[in-house]
Amino acid sequence: MYYRVEDKYLIYEDEIAYLKMCLSQIMDRDENGRDGPYLIRSVYFDDMADSAYLDNLSGVDLRSKFRIRTYNNDPSFIRLEEKSKRNGFTHKESALIGKETADGLIAGGGTAFDAPKKAELIGRSENFLIKKLYVSMLTNLLHPVTIVEYEREAFVSRVGNVRITFDMNISGCGSAESFFDRTPPLVPVLEKGVHVLEVKYDEMLPGHIKKLIDTGSFRKSAFSKYTMARQITDQTGDML
Repeated sequence: MYYRVEDKYLIYEDEIAYLKMCLSQIMDRDENGRDGPYLIRSVYFDDMADSAYLDNLSGVDLRSKFRIRTYNNDPSFIRLEEKSKRNGFTHKESALIGKETADGLIAGGGTAFDAPKKAELIGRSENFLIKKLYVSMLTNLLHPVTIVEYEREAFVSRVGNVRITFDMNISGCGSAESFFDRTPPLVPVLEKGVHVLEVKYDEMLPGHIKKLIDTGSFRKSAFSKYTMARQITDQTGDML
């Protein structure tokens, strides 16, 4: 299984502008964001014991979580992903799914599990990842719990297979069934002006890129968008 390094930093708005200017001189823009930021929306799955959430909080070494993801609210391009972490390295499996399948997997949120309907949808698929998620739904009662949305700008480099992303205006929603709604009830996850920088690479970060990142001004963090969204949405849900 192929794992990558993934370093995360909390970064402020004024720092983003300077770093993007520098990176644009030595890296290419991600092909999805050549015209500027693009919108990412994901719905994350967890079991009845909140294992993915609690494993993240505890820093468990070997952990994984499932999510369904769209880009720019385009229902014609949907990904199912399983993201795993081991010894500080990350691995991601991904599969394209149709909206009907995504709707079926999300239906009911955390309150219901329509096994016959989901079994019918899964039975028509030959994809291993979809079947793996379905098995987890049956055995661990995995279910969609939280939406995470943010704007992303990304830079890439073939040297070291580096990908640097700026994830801005991160927000969350505890109503998983509103995933395909135009305007789900989102709430901000971080204080205004604070965003997330992610640096992903294979084994070693090239020196000229490392020099830009290791300025000492960025605060390295074990930040998890899902965990932070859960904390915020659980709090706001308690207040309703």
